[in-house]
Amino acid sequence: MIIALNHRLEKTAKEIRKIQQSAYRIEAELMGFDGIPQLNESVLEIQNADEIFLGHTGNPLKGFLSYKEIGHLIDIHRLAVAPEYFRQGIASDLLEGLFRQFEGRDFLVSTGAANEPAKKLYRKYGFEELRVFEPEPGIWCAEFMKSR
Repeated sequence: MIIALNHRLEKTAKEIRKIQQSAYRIEAELMGFDGIPQLNESVLEIQNADEIFLGHTGNPLKGFLSYKEIGHLIDIHRLAVAPEYFRQGIASDLLEGLFRQFEGRDFLVSTGAANEPAKKLYRKYGFEELRVFEPEPGIWCAEFMKSR
């Protein structure tokens, strides 16, 4: 089940941080870049994030996503699953929950250009690659859009 998370609570922010550090470490290895901002984000920074967080219920939390609503666009900022729960449909459940909540909206997301599992997931849900860009010299990301 997908639920809203109160990331302002220290306990919840700690759970988010633990998942994102382990998940983004794997993406960092795929990209050959250890400067992904979420790898070094503090609990306080997560608590102060101006994003809305959804989580995959369970004890412990298995995965989460965060987004911002910008007019008719839903901008997905984070999607992370604890590695021990990879390939169990957690990311799909999170995306499907978001799509149900914002039916008829456009969705935007970015991932490392070398992160084939994430790119495959987004394509499965109808996202189309808009562009590949270089946020840091030698580091490549891919941006995807799912339109109504």
